[in-house]
Amino acid sequence: MCRLFGLSSAPRRTYATFWLLDAPDSLSLQSHRDPDGTGLGWFDAAGTPHIDKAPIAAYDDRAFAREARRKESATFVAHVRFASTGSLDMRNTHPFEQDGRLFAHNGVIEGLDRLDDHLGADRSLVEGDTDSERFFALITRETRRHDGDVTAGLTQAARWIAAELPVYALNLILVTPRELWALRYPDTHDLWVLRRRAGGQHGSRHLDHSGSHGRMRVHSAPLADHPAVVVASERMDDAPDWRRMKPGELLHVGPDLRVVHRVVLPDPPAHRLTLDDLHPDAAASQKAA
Repeated sequence: MCRLFGLSSAPRRTYATFWLLDAPDSLSLQSHRDPDGTGLGWFDAAGTPHIDKAPIAAYDDRAFAREARRKESATFVAHVRFASTGSLDMRNTHPFEQDGRLFAHNGVIEGLDRLDDHLGADRSLVEGDTDSERFFALITRETRRHDGDVTAGLTQAARWIAAELPVYALNLILVTPRELWALRYPDTHDLWVLRRRAGGQHGSRHLDHSGSHGRMRVHSAPLADHPAVVVASERMDDAPDWRRMKPGELLHVGPDLRVVHRVVLPDPPAHRLTLDDLHPDAAASQKAA
């Protein structure tokens, strides 16, 4: 299953160090369980988006994924990909960038020919083959139509897909230089949020999160002194304040760390997919590690 991670310390910029593939598996296990891509997105002080990613496959050099990446930003998004749609190359590796925003997705959307028709000329926003980047293009198009209101654009795009296309999951994280959005839909995969006060639950600790499956680790010394909001596919430490997002819930973290959340998709997809409905490669990508 793909892993999502997002962090906001806005309005403060903070340093965070990411290890995107840190599993202690044996080489024999690695050959079967390595991901199909790892990526990290952040913004420089001018608000320009940056992406560091590679299509890491089981037969490739894993040095890229093992290296620690120390970056400074007010928002981050990280992704470890298990491919369901699209070949293993750079253009299909998350996160993606459009209109100065960064996006990563975990799930499966089918009916891509119909989605392409619905996008029309905005299909040109899509450089790769994935359902994820097409979903992002629809969000970008609807955000433009709503005068740059990302919450409205994201909600409209997700509602259209939920009503019109076969859906397994639409979990996502989207970031701008000072804001973060996350959607969990439907109840297929978890998405967790932690509103972390400065120093965490003990009031004096740096941030040090590690996924239980060893796919992602994040460290930030400055967050011993500053608050943050973290979103992840799994609880990444034993803090008691992690909250599982509700199915259909859209979370928005504003430029002042103010959190607003509401259920924007209260109903299940009109054409809900199960694992048995998916192509074997897609089904394998959606199973828990």
